[in-house]
Amino acid sequence: MTKRVVVTGASSGIGAATVRRFAELGWETVAVARRLDKLEALAQETGAHVIQCDVTDEAQVALMAEEVRATGGASGLVNNAGGALGADPVETALNDDWRRMFEVNVIGLRNVTAALLPVLREATRDGGGASAPAVAGAGGPTGVDAGHGWASILNLTSTAGLASYPGGGGYNAAKYAAHAVTEVLRLELAGEPIRVMELAPGLVHTEEFTLNRLRGDAAAAAVPYANVTPLTAEDVARVLVGAFEQPPHVNQDLIVLRPVAQSSVFHTHRGPLTAKG
Repeated sequence: MTKRVVVTGASSGIGAATVRRFAELGWETVAVARRLDKLEALAQETGAHVIQCDVTDEAQVALMAEEVRATGGASGLVNNAGGALGADPVETALNDDWRRMFEVNVIGLRNVTAALLPVLREATRDGGGASAPAVAGAGGPTGVDAGHGWASILNLTSTAGLASYPGGGGYNAAKYAAHAVTEVLRLELAGEPIRVMELAPGLVHTEEFTLNRLRGDAAAAAVPYANVTPLTAEDVARVLVGAFEQPPHVNQDLIVLRPVAQSSVFHTHRGPLTAKG
C-alpha cells in the first residue's frame, strides 16, 4: 500500500496547508472537513480524496472511516480539526462556547482516532505505510522490527495546552485535555508499530482562527499579529509532515513550535529582532 494519510479540519488553514505539503512529497491524502466547497477546491489543487464529515458526529465519523478503508486505507492520521471560541474570563464565559470547544478539540479527536485505528492497524499488518528501519545489533541487518508496516498518528494541539493564560479558560481546558489524550493513547498503543506524535504550535496566523475566535471582529483579530512575524500555516505544515517523513521508528512525542519572536505564551517581542551588544 502506498503512503496514504487522513487529515481532518482540512478545508482551510493548517489543515489545507498540511494536505498540500503531503501531496508535494508524494503522499496520497484524504481531506476531511465540514465545508464541501472548500474541500472540492483543495481536491482540484492537490488530487486529494475528500470526505465531508463533522468530527463531532460519531455516525458521520464511522461512515468516513469506512470510506477511507474502501478507497485504499491509510497509514497516517492527522487530527487537526479544532478551534477556539471567545476570549472571555471564566466568570463571564459562555458555557455553549466551552462545550463546542471540548466537542471539537477533544471528543472529535477521540471519535476519529477510535474509528480509524482499525484501518491503521490494517496498514501495519499488510506491510503498508513506511518500511521498517534497520536496527543495528537487534535481530540482524533487517532489524528487529522487520516484517510489518508502520502507522502514524499526529495530534495538532497548541501551546495553550501546555501553559494557561487569561481569557483562555475554555480553549486552555480543551487543549490540555487533547494533550492528555495524546499521552494516554501513546501508552495504550505501546507495543504496536503505531507512533503517536503531538505538535503544539504557538502564534500562528491563518485566515480564520482568530477571526472565528473573536466572532468576526477583524480589528481585534489583527491585534495579536501586530508588529511581529508569526508562524504561517505552511510553516506548521512543513514541520508536521516532516515528523511523518522521519524513519518510522522515530517518535517525536511532543514538538513545540513558535516564532522566534515568541519566547513563551506570555511574551511576544514586537518590533525588529536585533542582536544585543
